[in-house]
Amino acid sequence: MLNLQIRRPSAWDIEELHHFFKTVITDTFRKEGIAEKVKDLEDEIESKKAYLQSDLESNGEKRFFLIAVDGDRIIGTIEYGAASELIRECTEGAFKDLIEVGTVFVHPDYQRRGVANLLLNKMYSTLHFRGIEEFCLDSGYVSSQMIWKKKYGEPLYFLENYWGEANHHMIWRLEVGDLLK
Repeated sequence: MLNLQIRRPSAWDIEELHHFFKTVITDTFRKEGIAEKVKDLEDEIESKKAYLQSDLESNGEKRFFLIAVDGDRIIGTIEYGAASELIRECTEGAFKDLIEVGTVFVHPDYQRRGVANLLLNKMYSTLHFRGIEEFCLDSGYVSSQMIWKKKYGEPLYFLENYWGEANHHMIWRLEVGDLLK
């Protein structure tokens, strides 16, 4: 039974979150069959650390994280901030003014137990409370794409072979009000 709490991160969580990012991203690369892309893996970890630092330095104004904690163990994350350069480029600037929800990670030991859905629902409420009516979300991971397609339908942007043969990138545009129903 989970003793789950969703809360904002603090400076006390930095070291554990850095370890969490490394664990989850390494596991994801392994499951995706791309573990040999060490530079990409390291870049992904560093980008998440930078997002977290941006959140803590701006008190949630530039990036805004929520974390899921089971007891005293961090088991999930989600964040939002300005749309990434990748999204801005791939949409030819159409999403430049949208916020992006990302870093939806759940520790491998806790996957498929509803943690991501709880984080997403809390994020929808947070966005609604802050007056944010729509956001974008993207993925280059096949496993995540299957989840997002089931949850949100077909992506607005489908970038075939973006990451190499049969490795596509997908981008969704979503309305918060539709997700709160």
